[in-house]
Amino acid sequence: MTGHGMASLRLATFKANGRVSYGAVTDTGIVDLGRKLTKCLTLLDVFRADAIGEARAAANGPADHQLNEVELLPPVLAPEKIICVGINYPERNAEYKDGREAPKYPNLFCRFPSSLVGSGGPLVRPKVSDKFDYEGEIVIVMGREGRHIPTDKALSYIGGLTLGNEGSIRDWLRHGTLNITQGKNFDDSGSLGPWIVPSDDLDPGKPLRVSTRVNGELRQQDTTDRLTWGFAWLINYISTFATLRPGDLIWTGTPTGAGGHHNPPKWLKPGDVVEVEVPEIGVLSNAVMDEV
Repeated sequence: MTGHGMASLRLATFKANGRVSYGAVTDTGIVDLGRKLTKCLTLLDVFRADAIGEARAAANGPADHQLNEVELLPPVLAPEKIICVGINYPERNAEYKDGREAPKYPNLFCRFPSSLVGSGGPLVRPKVSDKFDYEGEIVIVMGREGRHIPTDKALSYIGGLTLGNEGSIRDWLRHGTLNITQGKNFDDSGSLGPWIVPSDDLDPGKPLRVSTRVNGELRQQDTTDRLTWGFAWLINYISTFATLRPGDLIWTGTPTGAGGHHNPPKWLKPGDVVEVEVPEIGVLSNAVMDEV
């Protein structure tokens, strides 16, 4: 673990001067690791090569860019899997007001990379619906490959943690009776970032508080020790049916308080700014715009 007072390693994927690279975000800017770690073309390759230590060593030195000069992209651009967990905090079940019993297993669904932008990128409200909603979450980035991963070993398979806004088009979630894929995969409707904090720097087993704000107003807040299905349980369960690989993303669920569950609903509109924060990770911030 990082010693007290030392800054955590923050690994970001970014675009500068038309070139996509990845780097370490420091107090002075971004150190371009893509130029230093030539064996790893992307941040995903760093996790696949188990090269976090090399990235940490290369992060020393002057910044190559100022943070405000670059466009932050989703830290993992092309994960093999993006698996999301529905209804994982207490009271979320009750939000649906349909008398459902507490389930034995979680609802899982998948997102496409094209549905996500990086921190600072615009979230796009689609032409076909005004029921655009936010869902702030902590996202697990897998660091090791495994199948049938035991629960008591599962946290050691985590490569790091990042933040997600699991943007949703609420009326389109209800088009199908057995799935919610459509409402979860509109282009540029969600976001991921701003960077990944490796698990060497942030113990994924300790309680983390996730908050979501819209235009500065607190809308969601909860802590991971209250999850119905915790990080280790999810990794064990998902790896029972699918081999998890470095860079795979597991979105761990959102607290109560999404816009659609307010009365009247508080849908996102152009100009709104959504922030998802975990103090030990950072702030994922995105403004909303209309589809053109």
